Amino acid sequence: QVQLVESGGGLVQAGGSLRLSCAASGRTLSSYTMGWFRQAPGKEREFVAAISWSGRSTNYADSVKGRFTASRDNAENTVYLQMNSLKPEDTAVYYCAADEDIHLLRASPIGYDYWGQGTQVTVSS
Repeated sequence: QVQLVESGGGLVQAGGSLRLSCAASGRTLSSYTMGWFRQAPGKEREFVAAISWSGRSTNYADSVKGRFTASRDNAENTVYLQMNSLKPEDTAVYYCAADEDIHLLRASPIGYDYWGQGTQVTVSS
């Protein structure tokens, strides 16, 4: 079992950048595909990005392509989400998640086995 803790959220102006981190403990992150999701008030949790266990493959939601970049440092047991050119519609609680099936880059939250507690990102206009 792995425990996940997100950090790096905050308040930023539109056009700004933030880098989220997801630190793992309990088991090495290289055993998992990792995903990033977000949930705005009154909305369902939505897919943002996924990154393979090796970091060589990624998958992004259309809404963040070209602006967000997922990366990972398995030696540090940490996954990152670099968010650039932020927009007010990016405001949400951001979650990282771990999927034990390393052959998939799921865009659905169903199937991810472990979740962090989330970090708030607020983008002001």
